[in-house]
Amino acid sequence: MSGAASWLRTQLFRIAFYGGSLPIVATVPVSGLFGRSAMIRHARFWSRYQRGCARAFLGITVRVEGTLPPYPVLYAVKHQSFFEAIDMADALGGPAVILKRELTRIPLWGWATKVYGAIAVDREASAAMLRRMMTQGRALTAAGRSILLFPEGTRVPPGEQPPLKAGFAGLYKTLRLPVVPVAVDSGRLWPKRGAKRAGVITYCFGEEVPPGLPREEAEARVHAAINALEARPASPCDD
Repeated sequence: MSGAASWLRTQLFRIAFYGGSLPIVATVPVSGLFGRSAMIRHARFWSRYQRGCARAFLGITVRVEGTLPPYPVLYAVKHQSFFEAIDMADALGGPAVILKRELTRIPLWGWATKVYGAIAVDREASAAMLRRMMTQGRALTAAGRSILLFPEGTRVPPGEQPPLKAGFAGLYKTLRLPVVPVAVDSGRLWPKRGAKRAGVITYCFGEEVPPGLPREEAEARVHAAINALEARPASPCDD
């Protein structure tokens, strides 16, 4: 696809996605009044809307390698673009999400995250915070929810493999859940800035990491698995 065509399709996507997202986001409080199940459905609808716009206007589709387990796990997901930040809500079946505590303090939005089932973390990783995470995590997993974490922290461009943030080890030890690492290569098609490209985004679900391993071993296995797509050549489906 030419640069001009990619730019035009990106602008059309932005008009459709952000224009359609305004009423979706604005009606979050309405769904919140009907409880957690309604909020999960609302989030998954927004997720499907984004994927539909990406397919229709950008020519981006998603390929999944591996299967989702039928029981609660801690999903450790590579984070390369804004795409998976929204798409994972539906792709993972409405998981609870690990969020920075600052986000839960935003008026209205913070209330919505609590209704949805988010677990707030702070940078200090205090003992009180770990106890709250354990209580919230157990309650959510008892209700059948998996938990989503981006263990490298913020978005990183393709090719970069920063170490896992310290918070992963605390969550792994505290929640005592199996970890399913998920490699993502969205950054090739969905850069932080500039035009997006047509092609296939791959989610690769790695081998489950059982709870109770030594910290170094668990971190090494998860880090290798979420970066498993880095060495692969681009898909022949990509432009």
